[in-house]
Amino acid sequence: MLIDGTHQLKFMSNEEFELVDTHCHIQSIGADGGERITREMWDKSGLTADEVVKNAAKAGVTRLICVGCDLADSRLAIDFVGKHDNCWASIGIHPHEAATAIADDHIIDFTPLAPSPKVIAIGECGLDYYYEHSPKADQIKVLRFQLELASETGLPVIFHVREAFDDFWPIFDDYKDIKGVLHSFTDNAENLKKALNRGLYIGVNGIVTFAKDPKQLEVYRSIPIERLLIETDAPFLTPTPDRGKINEPKQVKRIGEFLAELRGENPKDLATMTTRNACHLFGI
Repeated sequence: MLIDGTHQLKFMSNEEFELVDTHCHIQSIGADGGERITREMWDKSGLTADEVVKNAAKAGVTRLICVGCDLADSRLAIDFVGKHDNCWASIGIHPHEAATAIADDHIIDFTPLAPSPKVIAIGECGLDYYYEHSPKADQIKVLRFQLELASETGLPVIFHVREAFDDFWPIFDDYKDIKGVLHSFTDNAENLKKALNRGLYIGVNGIVTFAKDPKQLEVYRSIPIERLLIETDAPFLTPTPDRGKINEPKQVKRIGEFLAELRGENPKDLATMTTRNACHLFGI
């Protein structure tokens, strides 16, 4: 098969293995509040939370991390994982939400969420200069707050960094012993090297299945398997050939298959290693 964004993949056989979706937003399914766009996407899909979790399990995706993007969304994640044994929560303020979090003084109410049962990470948090929905100064302030919380709690961090690494690395280096993952990594080999030198994991999602830039594909090939995590970002970033449909955690299996072929690895070995990595980083 050609790895050029026009491939057609089939799921693997029913061979037993485990996978982890290290980044999804399924806590919005059927919710009354939380992040609006995500909730509306799930509403249009007609899927229930139980269906999505069961679909994932059928595909071998046995553990899911529900990632918060603001105060309300993080509370939803905590509530959701309390009702699902195979789900865990990450609490975070997305860089898009930084200005609102500061204006509404959400930081005061955010810190007490960290000790909640099944909270295993901080994030997603970081810097996004591609959209810059929040001013850079606000993004930096909120990122530093969450890094301080991670330092205090010892929790790993799920980072969202887009076209902002020049500012991100000096901030990251101000904090010692921060563990974490660069979520939805699509950047260059130089920033991959900087991330690996700092002990960070690299999160890869459905983007890899429709990426066409040879340099970007080579970056995906060069991620050491001991630092690789798989994620969906569901309901966003559905992999090929299901573009245009709602994304679900079950698609981790398809992403894993694609990565294995791209990298010349055995799919089961890749599943085993990425699951081991997720369990090690997040303690799940």
